Amino acid sequence: MELDISPRLPKKVYGVDGGSYFAWCPEELPMLRDGNIGAAKLALEKYGLALPRYSDSSKVAYVLQGSGTAGIVLPEKEEKVIEIKKGDSIALPFGVVTWWFNNADTELVILFLGETHKGHKAGQFTDFYLTGSNGIFTGFSTEFVGRAWDLDETIVKKLVGSQTGNGIVKVDASLKMPSPRKGDREGFVLNCLEAPLDVDIKDGGRVVVLNTKNLPLVGEVGFGADLVRIDGHSMCSPGFSCDSALQVTYIVGGSGRVQVVGADGKRVLETHVKAGALFIVPRFFVVSKIADSDGLSWFSIVTTPDPIFTHLAGKTSVWKALSPEVLQAAFNVAPEVEKAFRSKRTSDAIFFPPSN
Repeated sequence: MELDISPRLPKKVYGVDGGSYFAWCPEELPMLRDGNIGAAKLALEKYGLALPRYSDSSKVAYVLQGSGTAGIVLPEKEEKVIEIKKGDSIALPFGVVTWWFNNADTELVILFLGETHKGHKAGQFTDFYLTGSNGIFTGFSTEFVGRAWDLDETIVKKLVGSQTGNGIVKVDASLKMPSPRKGDREGFVLNCLEAPLDVDIKDGGRVVVLNTKNLPLVGEVGFGADLVRIDGHSMCSPGFSCDSALQVTYIVGGSGRVQVVGADGKRVLETHVKAGALFIVPRFFVVSKIADSDGLSWFSIVTTPDPIFTHLAGKTSVWKALSPEVLQAAFNVAPEVEKAFRSKRTSDAIFFPPSN
């Protein structure tokens, strides 16, 4: 069976008034199931509230658009009420309870990427809702709910019967929701558009890497993430993850071309991508991207907390490390051709601006 890693768009799972929840399906993108990876997107309209929930998978959330408020409760901890905005990245380990609210006119859109190897369904997140028409209260009998929370039957029936929303509800504008608290963002959120750059190549591209130093909860999530932005017509050097990690890539903005080469030198993907698409690069496969005139940006997770990449172009390329004689024999070329090949790309850049 031929490997299909073509980029895909998500499908709507639920949502009516207040917003919608979308997910990428393992049936359409088999690499999700094969790699135990989940991917989903939450879009909230003004006054939309994503009801309190926890998941069977650890995730990283990335705010693609808008601003709003998030509630985060770590196991046995107090609630953190956090202001969120475009560019924010939030690590969500196992057992975290979250809610999301949009109080602005602009739609709030949040991307979720994570691992599902401990989940109920490979390649798919399963959320467990504390409230709502499919929340835990609706599953227990009135007797169990009453005894557990020391409530009389009348109150229990009101609690259960009043929950008509499924996952997302629209809150009445008169209801005052919790305000973000100063200091609650610290240690929970990193804004990738404002954080110090890990890589900055003039007219080439920029990278911000999420790690345990700038976002401590990344250590509990168990995988790394980054935001990459390359300028118009620039190229991201061909490279691969040399520690058997999968690369899960969501196109945040712009557009461009992608090529992926696998075993036996076979090009397994050649496509044009634009904002909203998601694709997965298999272990050890080599990937490279070239931006269109409007540039190209993507948010990725790599299924290991400390990924190691090998780039095949630039000063640190493996080609530069190999002996000239080995390259000459391997390419079956004259010494002057090998010398010309080796003399190019002498900087340690991983992004290459267009040639003048």
